[in-house]
Amino acid sequence: MRRENAEKLVAESDGRCRAIDLDVTQPASWTKVVEMIVAEHKRLDVLVNNAGKHHDGLLATMPLGTWESILKTNLDATFYGCQAVMASMVSQRSGRIVNISSLSALLAPAGQTNYAAAKAGVVALTQSLAKEVARLNITVNALCPGFVETDTISGMSVEERKLATSRIPMRRFGKPEEVAAAVRFLASAEAAYITGSTLKIDGGIL
Repeated sequence: MRRENAEKLVAESDGRCRAIDLDVTQPASWTKVVEMIVAEHKRLDVLVNNAGKHHDGLLATMPLGTWESILKTNLDATFYGCQAVMASMVSQRSGRIVNISSLSALLAPAGQTNYAAAKAGVVALTQSLAKEVARLNITVNALCPGFVETDTISGMSVEERKLATSRIPMRRFGKPEEVAAAVRFLASAEAAYITGSTLKIDGGIL
């Protein structure tokens, strides 16, 4: 979430929200933030791993730094987040983890070897961790959004958008609110028997 959006949410929440700086690529930053939350609230119920970025390019010419950066932000950060909250959730024997993957994890396009590999890793991590903590009433699920109206795709040209839309049976891009609704459900008590699942939010592409 952009800082200005986070600050707007905080301002409109009547004190129910806080914005805290977190570098998701640094385990120490995760530890600090989780300790702060648990110290104030005595528990931690939900983690949504939503940080991500992509830097597309052909594998043959991809700089090593580009590969490493995308893996660190999309996959390593998810591992760091899950590990950071684990002690609290195990101790309270409850918790909800929702990892945001991507349709690229399931339908990997050319030019995204780094991003597709990272997001596929998020799906596999989700499934494995879900099995590890299922008996502790901790659920772990993944969402795979397709084309969603966010800053990530705002730079697409008219022709690129037209081509992408033609591949979507619903003939439109998704809305951030539609992804948020799925996150909210998976974080709720009603989703207590759903774990290790991967939910596509893509307008029917697959």
